[in-house]
Amino acid sequence: MLTMNYCMLTDEWKNFFERIRPKDEESRKSMMDEISRWASYRGQTAKTGKVTNSTERPKLDPKDEFLKARMEDISLWASYRGQTLTRTVRGMMYYRRALEIQCIQDKNAKLDHQRTNSSYQDGESVADMDLAIADIKFTYVVSCQVYGMQKVSKDAKEKARYLNILNLMMMYPSLRIAYIDEVEAPNKDGMTEKTYYSVLVKGVGDKYDEEIYRIKLPGKPTNIGEGKPENQNHAIIFTRGEALQVIDMNQDNYLEEAFKMRNVLEEFESTKYGKSKPTILGLREHIFTGSVSSLAWFMSNQETSFVTIGQRVLANPLKVRFHYGHPDIFDRLFHITRGGISKASKTINLSEDIFSGFNSTMRGGNITHHEYMQVGKGRDVGMNQISSFEAKVANGNGEQTLSRDIYRLGRRFDFYRMLSFYFTTVGFYFSSMVTVLTVYVFLYGRLYLVLSGLEKSILLDPRIQENIEPLQNVLASQSVFQLGLLLVLPMVMEVGLEKGFRTALGEFIIMQLQLASVFFTFQLGTKTHYYGRTILHGGAKYIPTGRGFVVYHAKFAENYRMYSRSHFVKGLELLILLVVYLAYGRSYRTSSSLYLFVTFSIWFMVASWLFAPFIFNPSCFEWQKTVDDWTDWRKWMGNRGGIGMSGEQSWEAWWRSEQAHLRKTSVRALILEILMSLRFLIYQYGIVYHLKIARHSTSILVYGLSWLVMLTVLVVLKMVSIGRQKFGTDLQLMFRILKGILFLGFVTVMAVLFAIGGLTITDVLACTLGFLPTGWCILLIGQACAPMIERTMLWDSIQELGRAYDNIMGLILFLPIGFLSWFPFVSEFQTRLLFNQAFSRGLQISRILAGQKDIGEFE
Repeated sequence: MLTMNYCMLTDEWKNFFERIRPKDEESRKSMMDEISRWASYRGQTAKTGKVTNSTERPKLDPKDEFLKARMEDISLWASYRGQTLTRTVRGMMYYRRALEIQCIQDKNAKLDHQRTNSSYQDGESVADMDLAIADIKFTYVVSCQVYGMQKVSKDAKEKARYLNILNLMMMYPSLRIAYIDEVEAPNKDGMTEKTYYSVLVKGVGDKYDEEIYRIKLPGKPTNIGEGKPENQNHAIIFTRGEALQVIDMNQDNYLEEAFKMRNVLEEFESTKYGKSKPTILGLREHIFTGSVSSLAWFMSNQETSFVTIGQRVLANPLKVRFHYGHPDIFDRLFHITRGGISKASKTINLSEDIFSGFNSTMRGGNITHHEYMQVGKGRDVGMNQISSFEAKVANGNGEQTLSRDIYRLGRRFDFYRMLSFYFTTVGFYFSSMVTVLTVYVFLYGRLYLVLSGLEKSILLDPRIQENIEPLQNVLASQSVFQLGLLLVLPMVMEVGLEKGFRTALGEFIIMQLQLASVFFTFQLGTKTHYYGRTILHGGAKYIPTGRGFVVYHAKFAENYRMYSRSHFVKGLELLILLVVYLAYGRSYRTSSSLYLFVTFSIWFMVASWLFAPFIFNPSCFEWQKTVDDWTDWRKWMGNRGGIGMSGEQSWEAWWRSEQAHLRKTSVRALILEILMSLRFLIYQYGIVYHLKIARHSTSILVYGLSWLVMLTVLVVLKMVSIGRQKFGTDLQLMFRILKGILFLGFVTVMAVLFAIGGLTITDVLACTLGFLPTGWCILLIGQACAPMIERTMLWDSIQELGRAYDNIMGLILFLPIGFLSWFPFVSEFQTRLLFNQAFSRGLQISRILAGQKDIGEFE
């Protein structure tokens, strides 16, 4: 089953019809009608009004032989426009075609086409000899671990994938498939055990996939290392020759670039790059996914600058370029005698690409960069895909920081090369983390100043008044540069060098109008969270991102699960800090511009972290989608979970999975986690002394009474939890009476405090700002001490407290979305903002936004 993941451009579709040349106009019309009707039943069209299942989909007319013959061409046409294995195989096979053409041209330089039909003494034609030489010089092995399981699987989808790979082998006779075969056989003791083999097959005539080699493995490869590097390692034995190019499945190639391979391979013999000959030849990449959406355009520009101007500088003059991806070409003989091309130890070698570069450099290798040849590359195009990719890279950099390779390289480099090495690898992520931590330290310092009264005394000092204006000017310029504009400078330089600086300036302005700063600020939070968590707790895992062109509407619950702990919690914490700083410092500030200049960039970061996933989520502000999202969110939050429930089905299962890293971490990390959680107590301690009901008292009893109120609230929540367990199912009346009594007691206490104690509405709002962080602190400490608390009755209370906080955070985030969904123009503006490039030529947006699973599938 091949999936078509982006819309058919009108001109490409017409060109495709010209290439396949239908027999007559009637056949062409029949084909167009069938395809149109087939596509309509894939989405929520005006004609059907609903999404139909597979039994309702129109089938091909068996009498239409032309249509049946062309369906394979249509499937390939669709696959060549996605990030599929079919596209990658076609691109890599251009190397073989280029070799054939070059061989023919070299032999026939004088005789041109006259020698085509001549023969050698052994009877072989020149054409057959050229093919044989190409086969000798070029081998293409696709490593597919699950090919064997797909072959014997009874699942229709898995079987279809097997047949698609088999068709590729039949289409390209020089293609080889390497996979891991699991065979159950009796051992010496008579017990049945699994034996693993690394197998190489090829497609031959009626035999289909014929086995060439079978090598017994000592065990299951993925038990030793990560899946991706082990997938490379088990297949490398089936390669031959002196050079090896490792290609990802989301890459492509071009015939004109394939002709340059001879020139690139000559670089292995060059001595102009240093004392030693190159061991890895770095190539640039052409990112072909930039036109899908604005996010894809941002990633395309970012990646283009990274693989060109960035890698060029890293290679020369810094000499700290490492293998970062998969257009690079390895000196095969050098690497297979020095540990291979991928280090595959679990967890620590999560970023196997760069570890092979570390290994090559430490063993005397030389890594260069060459821009006269490029290989196509597809990047992630959706918000969640991009965030998963950034999380995976940040996790990998966290593990690199903890690895011995970084330590050894840092000890052996000279001072300048060591600094270049640091700032171009883990230093970038460390600096990003320090940047965010600086924001936290700055705001908590400001919070202390404003709640303690020090800021008031400083600003009202006559000696300070005359310096306020220069301070505002400095902060104004600082706030502009804190927007991250300098981070896009490499992109502007790269576009300027390749397309002209006028074009670069125009693209920069358009990127800002499409909220590129919001996107990159959001990704800053992704890098910081996952890098910091890996440094503190370790245990990074490979995160599959997917490489489809699918741009679909992600449900609110899906976005919440993905960004809750990495962005939403941190954004709300900073938001409370900003509100408290604004509320308690307004009375003595002579100008509001000072506050604006100081906090403008932080407000921008908070807004980006809280709402970027929804701004860049297609159809997020359509009313029907909003209603469906709310229903799905309430269902997910209310699901109590159970054995076998996944995080996508139940809040409890997701909540437990979010704490998995705390159960495997060290005691030192847990202590540090608890100490960092204590920062939330600062809100409560500072705010309660500013309440009017406190009457300016500085006694410790005020703080003690605030804890009494907090504990009372927790006891009430515990009573509700116990009541739900004991009376919720059988004695509904008793449970409602209990809740009624608690509600009446709360109203009575509040009435007495308002009438006698002098409590005000402002105090109630201030208590909310003070007690909510305190409750979150208790929740974090409870999660960190989960193994001990689970043995007591308090664990259910911790879990219910967590559910209450997630309900509150979800409601805060959902309210602006629901309000904006009332206005139809908001959704139209968002669609134009996200897809003004990809849909500028009459693309039908409704089909691509109908849902991830409703996008067309060629069967």
